[in-house]
Amino acid sequence: MEKHWHSLEIKEVYAKLGSSPRGLSSEEAEERLSKYGFNELREVRRISALQIFINQFKSLFVLILIFAAVVSALISISHGSEEFADAIVIAAIVVINAVVGFIQEYRSEKALEAMKRLTAPKARVLRDGEVQNIPARLVVPGDIVLLEEGDRIPADCRLIEASELRTDEAVLTGESTPVEKTTMVLDPETPLHDRRNMVFMGTHVVSGRGRGIVVATGMNTEFGKIAEQVQTIEFEEPPLKVKLDKFARRMAYLIAALCIAIFGLEVFRGDPLIESFMIAVALAVSAVPEGLPAITTITLALGAKEMAGRNAIVRRLASVETLGSTTFICSDKTGTLTRGEMTVRRIYLGSKTIEVTGVGYEPKGEFLVEGKPCKIDGSLRLALTAGALCCNAELRRDGDKWHIYGDPTEAALLVAAAKAGLWRRKLESEMPRIREIPFSSERKRMTTVHKNPDGGFIAFMKGAPEIVVSLCSRRLVDGELKPLSDEERRRILNVNDEMASSGLRVLALAYRELEDPSLKEVESDMVFIGLVGMIDPPRREAIEAYRMCEKAGIRVAMITGDHKLTAIAVAKEIGMWKPGSMALTGSDLDKMSEEELEEIVEKVTVYARVSPIHKTKIVQALKNRGHIVAMTGDGVNDAPALKMADIGIAMGITGTDVTKEAADMVLADDNFATIVEAVKMGRVIYDNIRKFIRFLLACNFDEIFVITAAALANLPVPLTPAMILWINLLTDGPPAVALGMDPPDGDVMARRPRDPKAGIFHGMLLFVTVSFILQAIGTLGSFLISYFIYRDLLNEARTLAFMQATFFELIVIWNCRSEHRCFLRFKPWTNKYLVLSVLVSVVINAVLPYIPLTRTLFHLEPLTLQDWGLVLGFASLGFLVLPEVFMRVEEFNR
Repeated sequence: MEKHWHSLEIKEVYAKLGSSPRGLSSEEAEERLSKYGFNELREVRRISALQIFINQFKSLFVLILIFAAVVSALISISHGSEEFADAIVIAAIVVINAVVGFIQEYRSEKALEAMKRLTAPKARVLRDGEVQNIPARLVVPGDIVLLEEGDRIPADCRLIEASELRTDEAVLTGESTPVEKTTMVLDPETPLHDRRNMVFMGTHVVSGRGRGIVVATGMNTEFGKIAEQVQTIEFEEPPLKVKLDKFARRMAYLIAALCIAIFGLEVFRGDPLIESFMIAVALAVSAVPEGLPAITTITLALGAKEMAGRNAIVRRLASVETLGSTTFICSDKTGTLTRGEMTVRRIYLGSKTIEVTGVGYEPKGEFLVEGKPCKIDGSLRLALTAGALCCNAELRRDGDKWHIYGDPTEAALLVAAAKAGLWRRKLESEMPRIREIPFSSERKRMTTVHKNPDGGFIAFMKGAPEIVVSLCSRRLVDGELKPLSDEERRRILNVNDEMASSGLRVLALAYRELEDPSLKEVESDMVFIGLVGMIDPPRREAIEAYRMCEKAGIRVAMITGDHKLTAIAVAKEIGMWKPGSMALTGSDLDKMSEEELEEIVEKVTVYARVSPIHKTKIVQALKNRGHIVAMTGDGVNDAPALKMADIGIAMGITGTDVTKEAADMVLADDNFATIVEAVKMGRVIYDNIRKFIRFLLACNFDEIFVITAAALANLPVPLTPAMILWINLLTDGPPAVALGMDPPDGDVMARRPRDPKAGIFHGMLLFVTVSFILQAIGTLGSFLISYFIYRDLLNEARTLAFMQATFFELIVIWNCRSEHRCFLRFKPWTNKYLVLSVLVSVVINAVLPYIPLTRTLFHLEPLTLQDWGLVLGFASLGFLVLPEVFMRVEEFNR
């Protein structure tokens, strides 16, 4: 079907759709329903709940854990019940992770349902020349739809009538203010958000009335195209899951090699075949850090809880870590980088220019001329009075906050007047309104007539400068009326251009004194008062947050539906606009190929007048350049880009349900600073995950080293399977969880982003190797000295080896708190959870040889003071595993 309906005359639209002003006949409507289908959003593809659940078990790490659980159960059947508890714990970990993953992914598939809730249930159409109320799903192309205030628009329509018709298109285009509609023919290349002669499914009528001929229904509407994009964007695994799977693959290869090697050694020694196999597999299973998925989930969940307390609500746990990987943030301007509150900044009064201080809707600020306060009198007082009276917005106080009701531009004029003590309610009591000529997109101006206290009448006008100036014959300069010459008109319009080029939205103000308020030609022979320039100012905290991004090596781009000059002005105020920065519009993006955009995408600071397709194009270009991209959005139009981004961030206040469902994170306060704080938290959480992975790996391989060495030397096994499992699950577990709650390093936002391609094990190999070698030396050393020098029994020697292994781990954990600083450069009590968990583990492990039940279970013997001296002496080797010496971490510089 024809795409450029906005560029056709109404009679051409009728002809192409085979319709008329009387609408379709019932028979024709039935035929078209069969041809085009129901006017509803279809499910392009749908993954079943069962499939989502099964997918949770496809992770390689989960498969390894399942293998470990099965093997542990088999060992318990062959050797008794010691290993059965391990099988149960591992199985529980697998099930819990599967359930959590299922819940999160199932919720993420709900975006289409949220979109369906935005479509109209009923529609009023002309059928057989009569008005009929029908279910919106029965609307077909060619139907004539009747529109009134409050109606939700059922399909995409070309307007054939529009009387003061204004629609709210925020959910579709992101346009924050109601859009004035017309029936005029537009240029074929007119972008979506400027198609004033069209109305779109899912949007609604704010005021006025109109009629439209349906040109697209269901999935062929603009809304439907977005629904299809949301559903067809392929889900990408979070970076953390990718890295854990990569790590798991390496672990699988290593474990398989160990199984084969140890099995061969045991057989070579002449041990029974089945016994050798079970010992080899049990040791290989001990190398699996069983607690890793559970501790990772706990750390992410605790991080998500803390983020929620800081207004960042995480919908998918893996996104917590992904935030810490972010290298590029694409942020909306209005309400996120800026306050979302238009503010008057400059007033031009012919002979002088006045700067206005203060931000937002709070009526506090000063009026300055050349930096000095000026009096509120003469032309300035008249300009502020005109702005306050010639508007329909309202300013109200709710506790400590000020809110506006109505158009944000008019609200800015109200607030400016209130800063001077000129409150609209008081002004209207003195100068009541008796007539209004409303604003329209064709007229580009608004005029109100008021009764003066002296009994006369005065008209105030505000509007586009070129229109208002053309209707003026005089100007007010320092309280005097002077003729408005053509030269003076050009000068005023030049000032307007200068103000607009600095990013200000400019309105002109004029007045006229009247004797007859009903005068038909009231909008002529006006007196020019001045120009008012306003802008939506940056949030103070956004400026500071951007500085933090710069320091952290994170790039930021502004994406807005606003004009390019306005966006650049805001970018300059925030500090984003640098020498060499680029700004692109939606039209520029349309002319670029994907390859051309990729070449320059890292240099672009501002994107203005963009559409949904442009946002996805930007995200894809950045991802192709290797970036981890965070994208913000609030309207339905943003949903595809949010789903495509590595981190989709929806606005909690202004965001629609659709964007929230498609997003990974929701900002409760719509604030850019909250994004940066979340990125910081993400970095902290990733650091902590690396800390406990380093700890678990550093302490998991020594048992295999010890058993292998004992097998080669034809010695008794120094550690029993029960001892190994106790160390892996109970000695390592609680301190590792506490390590996941470590406070941030002071330089967490002073570092460049880590390389997105770097594995989670990156830089740890030497540290882990040195640690398990020293621990193995301590375990074997204590065992051999006890067994051969002290001539202790086997159980006594094993007790020394077991105690040494546990205490070594409780010491080396203090060197896992940083990648750059050892335990001597930390105050231990900064992580009270770690202190507590280590102390509890020390006490529990120390008393194990003295409790009859545990002595029997683990085949332990009480230790003498000499034994304890040997244990603690070898365990102290853990202090020598210094991160400054053995960590090899490089910063990522893009």
